[in-house]
Amino acid sequence: MAELREDAEAIWQAAIAAVSPQHVVTERFSLASDALCFDDTPLQPLISLPPTGRIVVVGGGKAAAGVAAGLEELFPPDVPLQGLVGVPAGSGLRLPRLEVREVRPAGRNEPTAACVEATQEMCTLLAQLNADDLAIAIITGGGSAILTAPRPGIPLEEVIATTRWLSERGADISQLNRVRQAVSSVKAGGLARHCRSRRLVAIVISDVIGDPLETISSGPCMPVVINSREALTILEAFGAVAAGVAPSIVNVLQQEVNEVAPPHDATTTALGRWHTPFGCAVSHHLLASNATAVEAAAARAQQLGYHVRLRHADPRAHETAAEVGQRLVREGRDTLQRGSEQRIAIVEGGEATVTLPADHGQGGRNQHTVAAAIATLTADGTWPRSLLLASLGTDGEDGPTTAAGGCADAAVAAAVQHASPPVAEAVARCDAFPLLQTAGGLIQTGPTGTNVADVRIVLIDRNQPLGGPAQATSHASTASRNPA
Repeated sequence: MAELREDAEAIWQAAIAAVSPQHVVTERFSLASDALCFDDTPLQPLISLPPTGRIVVVGGGKAAAGVAAGLEELFPPDVPLQGLVGVPAGSGLRLPRLEVREVRPAGRNEPTAACVEATQEMCTLLAQLNADDLAIAIITGGGSAILTAPRPGIPLEEVIATTRWLSERGADISQLNRVRQAVSSVKAGGLARHCRSRRLVAIVISDVIGDPLETISSGPCMPVVINSREALTILEAFGAVAAGVAPSIVNVLQQEVNEVAPPHDATTTALGRWHTPFGCAVSHHLLASNATAVEAAAARAQQLGYHVRLRHADPRAHETAAEVGQRLVREGRDTLQRGSEQRIAIVEGGEATVTLPADHGQGGRNQHTVAAAIATLTADGTWPRSLLLASLGTDGEDGPTTAAGGCADAAVAAAVQHASPPVAEAVARCDAFPLLQTAGGLIQTGPTGTNVADVRIVLIDRNQPLGGPAQATSHASTASRNPA
């Protein structure tokens, strides 16, 4: 069992390392013949270096500090580079030219007054540019909370309450961000519209399955048409209107539902290339995504001698965390019973949802996935020694907890079976964190400085003994902090 745990840790660390922001910036961007290139191809319209004006960097998210560090490494010291990016607490870096500001607490993906203040400063920076300057916007997972500028008449407290309400009731990221766009003056292209330079380059690390540019960080540089009726419908569907969660937001949206939305070019929106009303040419460049991490994890598993089943996340699939845990553990059990290879790894990406009960405990979707798997497999038997399941967020945050996710093997499952309250009750209350903490089943990486959604790993090793309950030996519940 120790070998399975060591292998799983090596696999998830490979996934996180592959999406290290500083690494992917310097790997994919380059300077050639005084031109800025992406994947060895000069950006169009051509960006010549050194520029006649300044290079100003703005943006935010969990991976923003690493991207900023990559840009400082990319551009020589004599290039006039300046700017501000916002990050969660624990993700900051001291850089010589760019300011990285921690604007929200760790483990709570909600906007703060500091987020609003930093966003206003970014908008001012962009508005002060002239035609000879170059603007760079860093857009990464977690940016929806950090890049915050509520519309007039909408208090920040209602933005926070609405975000929390939808998240706790199982809204997916697309639904959540459509509402965020409708109540913000900086999302849905609002950040880019402040820019007065001729060129804005948006650098994106995606935490959204399928990588829709209009959804990642709520599309601050994408020309998304705000649909107030759609946002209001989402709030109604999740009971926020009836509960009176955000009356000012509802009032603003209701006044706009009869307005006719202007047409937009869907192709341009999907590609992320467009011109703002002030004539700034905007382009988007996707550096890394969930697929990047999953492929790196699969490659590491193969190096370790596993026959790999790699599954990229399907943006059309909508599973709860409990459903994911049940599906994966049943597949692992059935593969163990019927397969032929000695060592098998199932590696997949995704981002499940959780609907919290009124009387809920502490945990996150990845911990919930693992707890549900334990409850499923131990309901009518014992957890095999030759089976391991892990699920974690690549950002190192899983819900409002200190853990990145959870990991279950025979020892963890045995410890959980003796826990109080019982595992089934912990699953029902979404209270996986204390359960897994006691059993040694937490994955704790600390903030990783990146974010591309979740990675799930199932390991099967027939070289391990197949049956019999394991002793509830203690696991180290922390993984090495990733240097990203």
